[in-house]
Amino acid sequence: MRRLPGQAFRLGVSLDAVSLLRTSRWTGERVAPVAEQPLDGHGPEALAAALRALLQGRDVAGWPVSIVLADEWCRLWQVTPPPQATRLADIEAACALRFHALYGESPAAWQITADWHAEAPFFAAALPRTLLSLLEQATADHGLHMVAVVPHFVTGWNRWCRALQAGAWFGQLHDGLLTVAAIEGGQLRAVRALPLPLPQGAAANAIGQDAVSHYWLTQMLQREALLLGLAPPALIQLAGPLPAALARPAGEGHVATQWLEAGQEGGRLGGLSAASRLALAGGPR
Repeated sequence: MRRLPGQAFRLGVSLDAVSLLRTSRWTGERVAPVAEQPLDGHGPEALAAALRALLQGRDVAGWPVSIVLADEWCRLWQVTPPPQATRLADIEAACALRFHALYGESPAAWQITADWHAEAPFFAAALPRTLLSLLEQATADHGLHMVAVVPHFVTGWNRWCRALQAGAWFGQLHDGLLTVAAIEGGQLRAVRALPLPLPQGAAANAIGQDAVSHYWLTQMLQREALLLGLAPPALIQLAGPLPAALARPAGEGHVATQWLEAGQEGGRLGGLSAASRLALAGGPR
């Protein structure tokens, strides 16, 4: 496939599907779905098979590809640097110890990246090394140049953190999951993944769309604030597909919501699947 200047691929990797998009910054259609492949099962083997099926026979050699991973594949946590730390090795050791304390396993099987800081708490992200190796192999087998692998939450935070109001928390919705950023004093204090409640009865295939309410959201945010020792927010600003109930004004005593993407997405994203929206996260708008 001939590549024009400004064109690239984006690959979304969810727990259920992989989706490939072609994007263009300057010419032609800005976003064009190329293909999508469901996962037949769970875990690395199912993902490897889905990637082979997705890319098999496609003329993609020589193209750059950026990969966005659903948050379920990743781990995100806060690290407090040790007192008077001056060496990167000290901060990395503190990060590894915090990982072990939170998840009960050695970080050896995970690749950790962070905004390393010696004087203030910072956040780290860990991706399974087996997953990264699998992605590297799949892209190399088809001549793709893998330029980035990013957790979904990181793309949302980077896009919206400067738009957040004082005292508000941030939440990113995707495919039955709400990833919440707890914020205090303008600083990110914690990241929590909250599964959206399943609707009952015949609507059970519409994950989270009917069962989510301002009451449920308020209860979850108050619980997380209590566990973290923070004041509950009066407002949460949300990105991603908004459940209908949260588009309505919150009642008295409930946490207010604001949809950050109002008026920005238009119809272009409305027809995209969840995996395709994942692929586009952090890409050209």
